[in-house]
Formats: sequence, structure tokens, C-alpha cells
Amino acid sequence: MVELLSPAGDLRKLKTAFAFGADAAYMGLPKYSLRANARNIDFEQKEDLIKVKKETGKKLYCAMNILFHEDQIESLKQQVEDIKTWPFDAFIVSDIGAFDIVKNAIPDAEVHLSTQSSCINSSAVKMYQRIGFDRVILGREASMDDIRKIKQAAPDMDIETFVHGAMCMSYSGRCLLSAYFSNRSGNQGECTNSCRWNYRLMANENLEKILASETLALEESERPGEYNTISEQDGFTTILSSKDLCMIDHVQELIDAGVNSLKIEGRMKSIYYDAVVTRAYRKAIDKAPDLAEYRKDLFNISHRKYSTGFFFDRTDDDDIFEPTIDGYERNFLFIGIIEDEVKPGIWSLDVRFQVRKGQTIEYVGPNVLNIEDNTYTLLNSDFEEIDQIDHGKVQYLKTDKPLKEGYIIRRLNNGGLKSTLGR
Repeated sequence: MVELLSPAGDLRKLKTAFAFGADAAYMGLPKYSLRANARNIDFEQKEDLIKVKKETGKKLYCAMNILFHEDQIESLKQQVEDIKTWPFDAFIVSDIGAFDIVKNAIPDAEVHLSTQSSCINSSAVKMYQRIGFDRVILGREASMDDIRKIKQAAPDMDIETFVHGAMCMSYSGRCLLSAYFSNRSGNQGECTNSCRWNYRLMANENLEKILASETLALEESERPGEYNTISEQDGFTTILSSKDLCMIDHVQELIDAGVNSLKIEGRMKSIYYDAVVTRAYRKAIDKAPDLAEYRKDLFNISHRKYSTGFFFDRTDDDDIFEPTIDGYERNFLFIGIIEDEVKPGIWSLDVRFQVRKGQTIEYVGPNVLNIEDNTYTLLNSDFEEIDQIDHGKVQYLKTDKPLKEGYIIRRLNNGGLKSTLGR
């Protein structure tokens, strides 16, 4: 059995990940997570987590994968007895000092080595196994062939690898651009994604003589004569921004290579992203006959051009086929979530984006690709008909469509398909 592991930046995302097919989810505690800007879970929500775990029977992992400074490690020592009472099945760490503290305080809990440690060879995996790690989350730089060899060398070690989401332009998590530009360290969970900013490329005076066209290019010092063209939009380029990882077509190969857990990146991303991506990979693992339709929906969420990353030898056709895009592609807008059926056919809503009467919307469910609706009625808190609904208000939706709690609401992004801001 291979595990599907999804991101859960907060309690709502956790419930969505489980509802849409995840076997386990990972989330961070305040101060100790590499996604410090994710909402994470706060210390008042422990009972809520216990309830969700009891209801679902699924696993929950705690990300404490920052690189700890001295004051932070002292704080962890003081809080570890409280953390011990939380319903976590495993702790994800990269700092060896944090590993020691957690393992001594909570000896029965599993400890997983974070991808932040850049473990990509069998000797390192076996060393981590000897000192007590239960799972290694391999660096994204490990190839499919590497994974096979690692699993053969350490067959009893659980191997986890990322299969979908954003990739770092350096060795996973080790970039210093954010710290340099913004004094916000990626190693402390505060990465500003500086690699995805727009940069102006200043061509040198000889460039036009070298190239037959006016296209900007880079030439690497050890590869003279090889020119890497740079595309521009409004005079700027995202030269440092990596493509997004997508291994939806290679799930079985990963399983055959010995991967125990397939991990989706995205604790900072939307509930809609979490739902659609989790659902597609659930279908792939289960070899569902309707996988092709759910695979297509991966191209409707906000993403950069997809790639298979470092898993295979680099070739000209290593990208997942799709139209060329600049910035993020976003075909649909995430509107909100269906909550309780308060009266027959009337549902309470968690609204995230405005909807106006008559706009065509879609409902997305764990096993429902999409249900179109433009005959719904919007209601205010007094159940009176209104022309639009907005975030932050008590509102309802009346429809004859077969809905369930937890379904996602979306609508076509009529404002344009491309976004350089979206997640």
C-alpha cells in the first residue's frame, strides 16, 4: 500500500485533504515550520485535530523542519511536553538537535527526515536509519534510478518523495535569495519566493552580434557557444523561477521503484488546489477508469508549466504537454466551500470570492468531476434572495443539484487565463 500525503495548512484544508482522498496530511506548528506564512494550526485547536483524526482514522504529521537557532531550540525543549499530547503520528524534522529532543521526549512517535536535509543517496539513508529515523523524505533532486537503488540498499526504510507542486530553484530549501533581498530566510519558513519575482535582464553590447535575432540569452561560462534563450513579458523575465512538478503520469513507476509515500506540495496554496490535486493522485493510485478526466483538471488549477523535475534524464520532451504559459495559469476561480444543508436544497457557504446571480458556477467533489449550475438562488442571512454573495458574510445557496458537505465551488476565470500572482 502506498500512502497519499497531502498538505494541510490549516484545519479546513486538513478536512478537505482527507475528504478528497488523502491517506495522511502534514501541517506545521507555529514557529517551527518551513511554511511560517501558512495559517498552520494554533495551540487552541488540539481538540479539533483529535476529533478529525478519530472521525477519519487517517494519519497526521507535524512539520517542524526549520533549521533551529539556539533560542528556538530552547523554546522547543520547553514546549515538547505539550507537543507530546497532540495527535501527531510523526514529526518531520531536518535539524539533528530537534530530532534528538523529539525522539527522547516522544519515543513512540515516528520521526521523518525532511527534504530540507537534501538526502539523495543510500549511504545517507542508511545512516539516518541507524540513528533512529523512521522515514526519509528524499530531496527532489533524486532521480527514479536513484530511488530504486536507495530502496534496494535500505529496503526497510520508508521512502517518501514529492510528486506534485512547486520546486525550488536550488537544492530543496537551501536558497538564500529571500534572505538576501528581504532578510526573510527560507530556512526559517519565511521564504518570499524571490526566485519567482520578475527580473530585468540587461543584455551586453555584443549580444546582438552573437545571436541572429534580438532574443535575450544566457551563456554559461563552462559551455561557451551554448545560448539559453530568455522569454520576456513587459520587459521582465522569471529566469530564476522553476517549473512545477507533476508526476501524475508516472505514479506506478514511483510505486514500483519502492516509494512508500507520494507527497503533494502546497501548504500555502488554496483549498481548491488541495482538493483537485489530491483527488487526481487518488485516482492515479487507485487506477480509476476515469483518471483521464481528473488528470485534465490539474491544468485548471493555478500552476506554472508542468515538468517531471529530476526524476528522468533531461530531454527535450520532459515537460507535461500543455500550451506554453508565462507566469501562472489559472483557468478557474475558487469561490468557496459547501457547508451544511440547513434546509432541503439550501446550503450554508464558506465564501472566499464574490459570485453574482446568473454566473455559471461548478461544484467539485471527491468523486464528482464537476456539476454546472446557473439556476441557483443566492440568499442572505434572513434567507431573502440577493444578487451577489461576498466573503465574510452569512449567506446561503439554494439549488436542486445533488450537493454534499465539503464540495468546492468554482467559476471560470473570465478575467483571463494567466496570472502572475496566483496560487
